[in-house]
Amino acid sequence: MVKRIAVLTSGGDAPGMNAVIRAVVRKGIHHGFEVFGVQRGYEGVIQGDFHLMTDHSVGGIIQHGGTVLKTARSEAFKTEEGFAAALQQLKAHYIDYLVVIGGDGSMAGAAKLTEAGIATIVVPGTIDNDMAGTEYTIGFDTALNTVLEAVNKIRDTAASHERVAIVEVMGRSAGHIALMAGLACGAEAILLPEEPLDIGTVCERLIKSHSRGKLYSIILVAEGVAKGFDIAGEISAKTKFETHVTVLGYIQRGGNPTATDNIIASRMGAAAVDNILQDNVNQLIAWQQGQIVALPYDAAVKTKHGIDLSIYELAGILAR
Repeated sequence: MVKRIAVLTSGGDAPGMNAVIRAVVRKGIHHGFEVFGVQRGYEGVIQGDFHLMTDHSVGGIIQHGGTVLKTARSEAFKTEEGFAAALQQLKAHYIDYLVVIGGDGSMAGAAKLTEAGIATIVVPGTIDNDMAGTEYTIGFDTALNTVLEAVNKIRDTAASHERVAIVEVMGRSAGHIALMAGLACGAEAILLPEEPLDIGTVCERLIKSHSRGKLYSIILVAEGVAKGFDIAGEISAKTKFETHVTVLGYIQRGGNPTATDNIIASRMGAAAVDNILQDNVNQLIAWQQGQIVALPYDAAVKTKHGIDLSIYELAGILAR
């Protein structure tokens, strides 16, 4: 019988997921597999929402953000009944391998399926770049460029009105987006969950910057450390500066993927099929030191890619 691969996207969407789907489908077909797309992640597995994919199915999707397979967070999959239903559907559709594109929660689901005898492969996809086992996740570069483009436009208004522009970006538990976007845009202050900056110190920086003739400032705030409007209120109370808050929200998840994201996504999707061909399954396809590698799930979860404090210190020095 022809071997079958199923592919799904789970959790938050990220630009570049379509490039992974495209690579898995076309490389899988090239090597003689039947490839099925699962709609809406693990919820779709439970519901048996499997569809045979062809080369044509993934034509013209690489340049689009989001995911053509749709995505969802499935509470049912976490239950004993839901998990049992998912296993039954995978067996009923004769799925030999399941490729999961998503973050830590998605990998936890794949690891649970592995324990139940299903061969899985995980490709990291989340804009937050906070997934265990890998130094890069698909969607991060696009999100960074989206933030940078927005900040550059906000800067024009901040300069015209001589304001402190506070930009709240995504990052509940990890500040990778705020840190790297802050360095790229020259933010005067960056507030991260890992290194929260005292608001008094922020105000001192703003006052010193103003005394040197700079009449506007940019502050990047990761959502996990504080709300932008709370920071604005404290700055207004401690200084005479006028503040303006922009919460970027879901705009960071959307948009056409950058070349970097599509290139890495295509390579990771192809690597997922390569590992299946070698029967090197139950692995995370990871980015480490500029190379694509495969890590067993238990090894991956022991390695968390934190922020680089030297970059944080550099951003502070350059923002003077």
